[in-house]
Amino acid sequence: MMCHNPVSGKTMLAERLPSVLPELDDDAAMEVSALHSIAGLMPPGGQLIRRPPFQAPHHTATVPALVGGGSGLARPGAVSLAHRGVLFLDEAPEFGKGALDALRQPLEHGLVRLARSRGAAEYPARVQLVLAANPCPCAKPSGVVTCECSPLTRRRYLGRLSGPLLDRIDVQVTVQPIRAAELTEVAGAGECSAAVAARVAAARAAAAARWSGLGRRINAELPGPVLRRAPWCLPARDTRELRARLDAGSLSARGFDRVLRLAWTIADLDGRDRPDADDVREAIGLRTGEAL
Repeated sequence: MMCHNPVSGKTMLAERLPSVLPELDDDAAMEVSALHSIAGLMPPGGQLIRRPPFQAPHHTATVPALVGGGSGLARPGAVSLAHRGVLFLDEAPEFGKGALDALRQPLEHGLVRLARSRGAAEYPARVQLVLAANPCPCAKPSGVVTCECSPLTRRRYLGRLSGPLLDRIDVQVTVQPIRAAELTEVAGAGECSAAVAARVAAARAAAAARWSGLGRRINAELPGPVLRRAPWCLPARDTRELRARLDAGSLSARGFDRVLRLAWTIADLDGRDRPDADDVREAIGLRTGEAL
């Protein structure tokens, strides 16, 4: 989730995310192509979809538009059309509360079960969900003009994102406003998408090799108990802060497992075999929004 000031580049960041993801393998491409075929959205030529899909529905989207539905046999919604890719909800607090909360089950189980009078349908929905939100309704850039929203208004606005939904979000980042120097920076000064994509591909390959014996491909697919048992459990000294937060109630059991998965991903991106205490600490900071 990205909480941001206006014109901070959060939409561009979300739109670039699929470009750093590896191409879909044969099984994933078949799944994604089948979903788009059911929805009548296959590209001309009928070739398999190889790039991770990107869905960015407007904030007026209904529950059926997000999770699937319609008359007769239910059709896949945006969360299934983004399967193996990215679902981006810009101005997330503007979405209907019912529509947002309908995403909780797909995010937890990676699939959508829809029951209608003419039968039931089940569609895969394993996505990377990206939420973007202004800190308040007036959305005035900080440091430029004074915000007109009261603290209560701010709390109510961000409170539209329910606790159970946010508990399923692994990373929370505050995006800072873009400065003039950054806009006029010489092209190529930053890291290009190709370099990031190569690092992500290497991390994905390492995870796939590690979990192949368990029939899993990525860290996000690992059940929590697997990461809490030998041989994959981390030493107690490395998870001391994580366990303390769970005991204090500032982290849920779901959050505990998600931090562990995120720590493994951090280690994979860094080219190391196992996460250490620093990786766990970084994962906690990313989840709570304390890191950046």
